[in-house]
Amino acid sequence: MITNRRVAALARAEAVLLRRNPSALAGALIAPLILVLVPFSNSPVPGQEGIPGTGALLVVGLTAFTLTLGVYYNLVTALVARREEFVLKRLRTGEISDAEIIVGTAAPGVAIAWGQIALGLVAGFVLLDLGTPANLAWLLLAVLALAAGTALCVLLAAVVTAWTSTVEMAQLTATPLLILSTSFSGALFPLGDLPEPLQRISQALPLTSVVDLVRLGLTGTTATGDAVTLASSFSPAILPVLILAAWLGAGVWATRRWFRWEPRR
Repeated sequence: MITNRRVAALARAEAVLLRRNPSALAGALIAPLILVLVPFSNSPVPGQEGIPGTGALLVVGLTAFTLTLGVYYNLVTALVARREEFVLKRLRTGEISDAEIIVGTAAPGVAIAWGQIALGLVAGFVLLDLGTPANLAWLLLAVLALAAGTALCVLLAAVVTAWTSTVEMAQLTATPLLILSTSFSGALFPLGDLPEPLQRISQALPLTSVVDLVRLGLTGTTATGDAVTLASSFSPAILPVLILAAWLGAGVWATRRWFRWEPRR
């Protein structure tokens, strides 16, 4: 059972450590914004020349990059560092549960990621062309997809630590999944531009379903740009939901199976 008090205490300690680590803090705060805003650097000034879909593109891009960089990658390095320093082992001797340790360690990165996405939503509504969702059910879908995507990134980070012996090695073990899942998520370019086999592979990657569901929830459009009504939105949501659920189930199983709480000597 997860207790908010114990998680909050651990999260505060992790936030202090994150603030004292300039490289990790920059990776969580600055890198996602740069990677999302650079494609807009040559775009007309918002408000002077409307760019259809720019608001949605901004929010979807922020979702992809903040989850992979701010949550997944930073959590890999944080968990490995705490494990190698025997912090995780010592925490387990107290009242805090295993789930609370992982959630508390991930909390600062998750808070930063969600804060950036919230700012992106405000910018999309106020400065760009992102209109309000036509139905609250779609907005709920986007929120649930974000929550599920966050949980998945936490689980994937925990799994990757099993093959990461040092913090420095995280650059080798965590980066391939980060690059693949972000590049072929549909946040940077339409997956329909890819050959059919690559489209199918991309659809099965962990972040693609999150991006599809967030886009569908915010704009009422599918990955191919087709507009849907509330009644017809369930059909394009079925496959991403099933894929995301399968990844979550696999992540829980793999974390229980391979996650290590102390260094392997």
